[in-house]
Amino acid sequence: MNEKILLLGDQAIALGALHAGISGVYAYPGAPSTEITEYIQESPLARERGVYSDWCVNEKTAMEAALGVSYVGKRALVCMKHVGLNVAADAFVNSAMTGTHGGLVVVVADDPSMHSSQNEQDSRFYGKFAMIPIFEPANQQEAYDMVRSAFDLSEEVQLPVLVRITTRMAHSRSIIKTQGERQQNRLSFPEDRGRWVLLPDNARRRYNVLLAQQTTLEKIAEESPYNEYFEGNNKGVIAYGIAYNYLMEAFDGVCNRTLLKISQYPLPRKQIRRMMKTCDEILVLEDGQPFVEEQLRGLLDDTGKIRGRLTGEIPRAGELNPDHVKAALGVLPEISFECCPDVVPRPPALCQGCGHKDVYEILNEVIKSYPDAKVFSDIGCYTLGALPPFRAIDSCVDMGASITMAKGAADAGLFPSLAVIGDSTFTHSGITGLLDAVNSKSNITVIISDNLTTAMTGGQDSAGTGKIEDICRGIGVEPEHIRVVIPIQKNRREIEKMIREEVQFKGVSVIIPRRECILMLTRKLKMEKA
Repeated sequence: MNEKILLLGDQAIALGALHAGISGVYAYPGAPSTEITEYIQESPLARERGVYSDWCVNEKTAMEAALGVSYVGKRALVCMKHVGLNVAADAFVNSAMTGTHGGLVVVVADDPSMHSSQNEQDSRFYGKFAMIPIFEPANQQEAYDMVRSAFDLSEEVQLPVLVRITTRMAHSRSIIKTQGERQQNRLSFPEDRGRWVLLPDNARRRYNVLLAQQTTLEKIAEESPYNEYFEGNNKGVIAYGIAYNYLMEAFDGVCNRTLLKISQYPLPRKQIRRMMKTCDEILVLEDGQPFVEEQLRGLLDDTGKIRGRLTGEIPRAGELNPDHVKAALGVLPEISFECCPDVVPRPPALCQGCGHKDVYEILNEVIKSYPDAKVFSDIGCYTLGALPPFRAIDSCVDMGASITMAKGAADAGLFPSLAVIGDSTFTHSGITGLLDAVNSKSNITVIISDNLTTAMTGGQDSAGTGKIEDICRGIGVEPEHIRVVIPIQKNRREIEKMIREEVQFKGVSVIIPRRECILMLTRKLKMEKA
């Protein structure tokens, strides 16, 4: 039944995937992609159809599980944020070599301006690197429609398809009109089993097949209804994804310039060449890095036609917004989207009652005794320990880096070398680092600050809940140096004594301060009361 619904971009993608007949969604939570999986988990239609929707340990396992669904002929959705694609990259790139059987769509939410991320990475580079089709919706209706189209295309060309969105698309709302619901695929198996076994001989054959497909993929993009060419004056604009919305806003819906709207890749070369011939200058509008602008300019372009981030019309860093577009077009912004200069920014802070706060207060007291002490950390709520009043951590690079950086520093002679990592991050990518440390008998102290959830992204289940001590023992940490404590004020002296003892131990020790996230506890108590 067709109906109109007000949805976030993330939710439009989720509903589109459900209506496309997916059998499973695989993801690790990370803003701005989290709401896609959450919508499916809460969907009555997903429950009715038995759609698999648990959280995975990390993005790599999510990608591989979805590839397994595709192998048996069914449709799977994989969701992650841009830095998560780094974790999934091995399986992601190789999935273009194996190809797909059932439809496989990978949705990656990029985060220009780093609202909740470590970098401004643009996932379109990964799609081009893997040589697979890419969709980039301009609005929520396209987000819904494109996911359905992406599954169909995946099965048509037997390749995974990347759907790339950015923060503003993910977290803004619009009314979308739904289409009919497609049933799930039946179980089936690929005829060519060899293409799924990437031994060198098979891999070389598959690579040649992938190369041969590029002409077909470009032809599909040229004919795509999501790529549109509009004749105008001798000034051209190429707008990608959400940038098209900002352009229409600048011209009140009627653009007098020659316009090429692109929402499906590979790049439609014929349409771009057409614009290059007829326009004296071309402004490239894309949210993220100058992915297309660099390709259009080339190393030897001296025409000066191509304008955008690399030439200063659009700021080189940060997300695109309507003000940037208006300024580049010479249209005076009527309403500024920039923050009011009189408003003092409020930095994020750990919640009142958070167990991480007690851990950092005690840790700071301990390391006063060691002038060279360094505390390595990574991604999670506990990263806020870098800010005042704690200033307790010295690094935050990526998921799981705390343990391996502490190991490397200890290998180089640092003492004491400590790591602080969260429970969800530990199972995501900290376990292997701890195994390295155990095998090397590294002199490090690891604090796994366990709040029993994946708190930073909204309280999703943590894969390690109830298993962390067993994991550490299984890896080879000596049982007497795996210590658990409740981080509250009355245990302050006990925790301080514990940390000092383990710092002095010449080897790998693990301390697990465990206390439920205060927000999740408050939410649970309210639900129980209700």
